[in-house]
This record gives sequence, structure tokens and C-alpha cells, in this order.
Amino acid sequence: MKNRKTGIAGLIAATSLAAGAATAADVEVLHWWTSGGEAAALNVLKQDLESQGIGWLDMPVAGGGGEQAMTVLRARVTAGNAPTAVQMLGFDILDWAKQGALADLNEIAAQEGWDAVVPGALQAFAKHDGKWISAPVNVHSTNWVWANKAVLDANGIAVPQTWEEFMAAVNALAAAGVTPIAHGGQAWQEATVFDAVVMSTGGPDLYKAAFIDLDEEALGSDAMQEAFDRMAFIRANVDENFSGRDWNLATAMVINGEAGFQMMGDWAKGEFLNAGKMPGTDFLCFRFPGTQDQVTFNADQFAMFDQGGTVSKEQAALASAILSPSFQSAFNVVKGSVPARTDVSDADFDDCGKQGMKDLAAAASSGNLFGSMAHGHASPASVRNAIYDVVTAHFNGEFDSATAVQELVDAVSIAK
Repeated sequence: MKNRKTGIAGLIAATSLAAGAATAADVEVLHWWTSGGEAAALNVLKQDLESQGIGWLDMPVAGGGGEQAMTVLRARVTAGNAPTAVQMLGFDILDWAKQGALADLNEIAAQEGWDAVVPGALQAFAKHDGKWISAPVNVHSTNWVWANKAVLDANGIAVPQTWEEFMAAVNALAAAGVTPIAHGGQAWQEATVFDAVVMSTGGPDLYKAAFIDLDEEALGSDAMQEAFDRMAFIRANVDENFSGRDWNLATAMVINGEAGFQMMGDWAKGEFLNAGKMPGTDFLCFRFPGTQDQVTFNADQFAMFDQGGTVSKEQAALASAILSPSFQSAFNVVKGSVPARTDVSDADFDDCGKQGMKDLAAAASSGNLFGSMAHGHASPASVRNAIYDVVTAHFNGEFDSATAVQELVDAVSIAK
């Protein structure tokens, strides 16, 4: 714990020092996009702004779920030194808006017609009290499975459509001496898997009741115990060196043929593309078995911090660039996500991207689009973190599934 605190303190000091180098024509952007695929996507935005004569002061804080970035942000704001813009997710955006810390983007939003092209599910986190307070960059869906096609072909495995077929595929890989599932042992990664497992086990009714409505009966149900049993099966089929592994290193295991599957959001696709791999040829993308008609999502957004009462020219330019159709296409093609606008063509997207856009539209129209618990779009941070603790403790063998269910009920009750 001492080392972790020292590391975060160092990050805060480093970002505070670097902030002093910002000029009026710069945007200082705090984010956690540090993997190869993420950095390549972010470069699209940097180049867009540079073409307008606006410099980019980069403030990267590593950590796939953004927890360390939020720690740094809190320290910066407390010190009266807020960045120009910050990558944020879900309820974190609304929490800062409630504190009056975010700039009002209504003028630029009205000029560019954001209300008509950004889905309501995203606007729920991009607006507060009728004011736009962040610019959505993308929509990520989290209930994906990524697979090495050559590994599956070599073992006669077709894309599994049900949990039972997935278990059979995993068992076949284990029997062949291949690590079935690549996983990084971090709480947010376990929660990402749990999102999909709960949806697969109990369907949308269980997912909504448990993670959005926080219904005690759903949280303590037999179906939830079955979900924990399925998590135990997954835990039994990851390699023993999973603890603390970053998500992109788990993706690399699939890319390199060291593992068959990874359950991860569609940002994983950026790693495959960055490694020169092609969907359908080198890797496969498909919905977690049993969730083919549902989409759980998160949406990266850039919240603009109030710099003195008005939106600066640089903040307006950044927000405008983020929501421009050309950027939405160029960025999301590289990132692996899909556009935050509904009017962007899928022409430049690969097969996984086209499928993601199609799935998102279908789920939105059928009422099967749900904010991801694991990524802060289903319930507030206090509840999300309480669920994290239970899920990761169970995954690491601290208690069995029956105990996990009771721990989940108690943890959510206390956190609400």
C-alpha cells in the first residue's frame, strides 16, 4: 500500500508541474489512454487541434479503469489547478457537475445540433440541469469476447452461442494445453466480466434489477449465485500469473496465440489493429454467449472544467472537434469503439465496427441498451466500488458463491 500511495503522489506532482507549462493556446488534457491502440486513437484528436493552431499538453495517467486519473484530478482541483479537459465516465461526470466545477457547453452544442444526433442514453451523462457539460467521444460496448482464430480453428472450436458451448470450448482448450482465458487480475476487469456473466445468466431483467435498481431480491437471487458459480469457472481457466496484469497485456496473450479468449470491452480491438491483425482473419469478435441481443455500454467523454466562468476558445474548439462527424469516424475506427453520433457512416469501419454499430442501434431501439455497472454507467461510484470489492474477493477465492451473494446484498445496502 505504501508503494501505491507513493506512486499516486508522484503522478500528482508530475501532472501539477507539467501543468505550469500550459499556455493560453494549449488544451491540457488529463486522460488514461496509454496503451498502444489508445495512444494511436488519441493522436487523431491531437492532430485535429494542431491543424487549428491549438497545442496539446498531454497529461496521461496510466490505469485502464481511470481510478488513478480521478485521484490525480481531485488533487489538482483541490489545489485550484484544474486541467482544461478530463476524460471521464458516467456518474463521475455528474458528480463534478453537481459541484459546479464544469463549464457550460450549451452554446457550442446548440450551434452544432448535438441534441439531435447524440443518443439519449449518452445525454443522460453529458448534460446536467439542462446544460451540456461534456463532449461524448465514443460509445464502447463491454460485453464482447475476443478470440484468436488460429487457436480456435486448430482445436475445432466454433464461435460459442451459449454458456454451455462456451464451457465446452474452454474445456477443449484446457485439454489441449492452451490457456483458455486471458485475464488481468484487477477489480475493474473482473467487474467487466461479471457484467456480461450476470446479463448472460439472468438476462436484462436481472441486470437492470440488480445493478440499476439495486433491488435486494435480485442481488440475493439464485440467478446471482449462478452468476458467481460461472465466475468461478472462469477463474479456474485463467493462467496463474493473472494477478495485477493490465488489460492490454491480456489482449496480447490472445494476439500472440498464448490464450484462446478474452472477455473485454471493444477497446481491445484497438490492440489487435495496432498489432496489424485483421478481424475475421486473425481474430474473432462476438458478444458474450447469451447476450447477443443486449449491449452494455460506457461512453468516454471529455468534461470541460470551468476556467473562470466562460468556455475558453480552446475548450470550444476541443468540444467541436470531438463531436465533428469526421473525427467521430476517424477516431472510433482506430479506437475500436463506435461513434457517439447516430448520423456517422459505417463505411470506414471494419467488420467488428460495423457489427458494433448495428448492435448498438438494435439494442437502443429494443430497450436492451444498458449502462455498464463495471464502467460507472449503471450506479454511482460508491455502489460500483462496493460491487467491485465483492466480485474480486470471490474471484480470488476469499469466499464461495453463496457467501458472495450475501456479501453483495450487504455491500450494496451499505453503499446506497
